[in-house]
Amino acid sequence: MTVWCLGSVNADSFYRVPHLPEPGETLAATSFDRGLGGKGANMAVAIARAGSRVELIGAVGLDGGWMRDRLKGYGVSVGHIVDVAEPSGHAIIAVDPAGENQILIFAGANRVLRGAEVRRALTRRAAGDMFLCQNETNQQVEAATFARSLGMRVVYAAAPFDADAVQAMLPVTDMLILNAVEAAQLEEATGLSTDELPVTDVVVTLGAEGVVWIDREAEQVAKFDAFPVEAVDTTGAGDTFTGFLLAGLDQGMHMVDAVDLAIRAAALKVTRQGTADAIPARREVEAFGTDS
Repeated sequence: MTVWCLGSVNADSFYRVPHLPEPGETLAATSFDRGLGGKGANMAVAIARAGSRVELIGAVGLDGGWMRDRLKGYGVSVGHIVDVAEPSGHAIIAVDPAGENQILIFAGANRVLRGAEVRRALTRRAAGDMFLCQNETNQQVEAATFARSLGMRVVYAAAPFDADAVQAMLPVTDMLILNAVEAAQLEEATGLSTDELPVTDVVVTLGAEGVVWIDREAEQVAKFDAFPVEAVDTTGAGDTFTGFLLAGLDQGMHMVDAVDLAIRAAALKVTRQGTADAIPARREVEAFGTDS
C-alpha cells in the first residue's frame, strides 16, 4: 500500500547558537549547515525509511531540483512534486546546546498548489492507501475531503498550529496527531478536550513524557513512555514520529506496536543534528530499541 502525503518541501538553514535569541538581540551563530526539510518532506522521508511506499504531493521553485533529487535518494516517490515560479520554501532554524529550536519559515512554493493537481495525484490511489497532510501547504481541507470520498483514511498532523485550519480539518480527519502545546491551544480554541474531539483516533506527543493515544471507538486512553535520550536537536522529531507511526500502520502493525516504533524513531532522531537528512532507517530504530 501507499501513504499519500500532501506536504511542504523546504531548504532548512541551521544555525547553532549559544542560546535562543531574545527579542531585539543580535546573536552570533557558532556553525551553519543546510539540509532538506519541511514537514511534508520530513514525514515522507520517515515513511520511506521505515519501509513503506510514499508519494509526496508538493511543489518546489526553480531552485528546488536538489531537494527533489535528495527526496528520491531517500526512497520518496517525487512524481507529484511540481515546479512553480515562486521560490522554494525555506526555514531558518536556530538550535541551542540543549537541542531546543526556534524556527522561521517562508512558505514560498508550498502555498501555491492547485487543487486539480492534487486531485489528479490522489485518483491514482489504491485500496487501503492513506492520506496525510499538515499545515505548511494550501489545499488541505479540499484534498482531505476528496481523499475521504475515495475511501482513504485521513491522517492530519496539526502543525504548525493554526486554530482556524485545525477546526476546518476536524470534520474530515480520521486520525489527529498533535503535541501537548498544540492540544492545549486547540482546547482553548474549541472548548473541547482531546478526548472530546470528533475524531476516531487522537495521538498527543508529550516529548520526554511519552505519548497518549485516545481511541474514541473503544473509549480507551493508552499512555506510552518515552525513551530517555540526551537531545542534540529536537527539530523534526514530531515528523519522524508521524512518519514511522503511519508506516507501521501501513504495514499492518497494531496501533500500540506502531506507536512504540514511532517513539523509538523520534528518540533516535533527537540524538542527531538535522531534519530529513537525520531521520534514521528502520534497522537503526529496531537496533536502538533492542539496545535500550
